[in-house]
Amino acid sequence: MIKNLILLALGSSLVNNVVLSQFLGICPFLGVSKKIKTALGMGTAVIFVITLSSIVTGLIHEFLLKPFDLTFLKTIVFILVIAALVQFVEMFLKKYLKSLYSALGVYLPLITTNCAVLGVAITNVNKEYSILEGTVNGFATSVGFTVSIVILAGIREKMEYNNIPKAFRGMPIVLVSAGLMAIAFCGFAGLL
Repeated sequence: MIKNLILLALGSSLVNNVVLSQFLGICPFLGVSKKIKTALGMGTAVIFVITLSSIVTGLIHEFLLKPFDLTFLKTIVFILVIAALVQFVEMFLKKYLKSLYSALGVYLPLITTNCAVLGVAITNVNKEYSILEGTVNGFATSVGFTVSIVILAGIREKMEYNNIPKAFRGMPIVLVSAGLMAIAFCGFAGLL
């Protein structure tokens, strides 16, 4: 049991990285990765939201949608749950961590529409994970997202001091860097 959970966690965070292999959550990945501090803040918020939404959506699916044969409503219900959780995170950051709230700006409410959050909830249901397996998958996936966004932020901070050709300045070099990161993460596929 523990071995399977560890393999699931490694697979979700590294091999099937939500950003670099599934290409979910690209908007905050590219938008918030300018500085390591904001990338880490976004990653922490995503860890909280995805892990909590994995638990809540798993419980709702298992004890509400399945017994009453309402599984066709899963996408709508999951979106509502995710939106409520993001509102909770936003209120918490606004009250207790104002600098991080300001740094994240418009990208914090975008967690609501971050397809990675919804993608994890739907993956948990489609792969018929138990609530524990779904929680581990959600946590590991969000850790993989955080690792990816922090690495890209570190690369972007270093690139500020480089002489980049004019045609590649700005988003083009960021996309090239993200592509190279995706290729590098393909190397983890041999682990499992």
